[in-house]
Amino acid sequence: MNLGTPIASGNTAKIYLYENRIVKVFNDYLPDTESSNEANKQKYAYSCGLPVPKIVDVTKIDGKQAIIMEYIKGRTIGDFLTENMEQAEFYINISVDIQQKIHLISADSLEPMTEKLSRQIYSADNLDKRLKAALIEKLDSMTFEKRLCHGDYHLFNLIMSDNQVTIIDWVDASAGDIRADIYRTYLLYSHVSMELADLYLRLYCAKSDLSKDEIFQWAPIIAGARLSENVSSENSERLLEIVDHYYPL
Repeated sequence: MNLGTPIASGNTAKIYLYENRIVKVFNDYLPDTESSNEANKQKYAYSCGLPVPKIVDVTKIDGKQAIIMEYIKGRTIGDFLTENMEQAEFYINISVDIQQKIHLISADSLEPMTEKLSRQIYSADNLDKRLKAALIEKLDSMTFEKRLCHGDYHLFNLIMSDNQVTIIDWVDASAGDIRADIYRTYLLYSHVSMELADLYLRLYCAKSDLSKDEIFQWAPIIAGARLSENVSSENSERLLEIVDHYYPL
């Protein structure tokens, strides 16, 4: 099956636009359940009434796992912001409002965030045994109400079309603490711009009853877990510094 040229590529999959559908084709090395797990998370978000692309099919294409989903025509808010940084507060405000709608949803049926984070921490090669033990102990001590967390929420996962915003890329979604999800977004922004990260955090806190200190309780855990992702654009030294700040030798 000739899907043509990918319109996007990530660490785990290639994205194609084919016959007015988005086709996500996963890399070979992933577990056989990767496509169904991601599709189920996206279906759950869709069933909750969130603006999410509808899943059309979970299948195999040329022997590779694939998800076929609704095509949302538009551009990411990240693209719009890149072209007009003066509008940062406007776009971040939109994103925070949407993220808060996600966080209102209970999500007991999804994978618990703590299981996902534990798995990531244990598999992070950059962390020694002492730090892994400290992070797991910290994770086990956290108490919270399980809410829907996107897990990779940022402006490039929000597509704007005719003033409607659609949330994409639900692979990292889980049932967890919204404070962890907020810190994850802050961490992603801080890699690009501390000014943008601080703006995001200020706006989220202003629109909620959360404080920066509450959210930063998750800082070492989320930074330590991100080390397992081996993202080429991420600075592992930066993540280790965050963990070491909380657990110095």
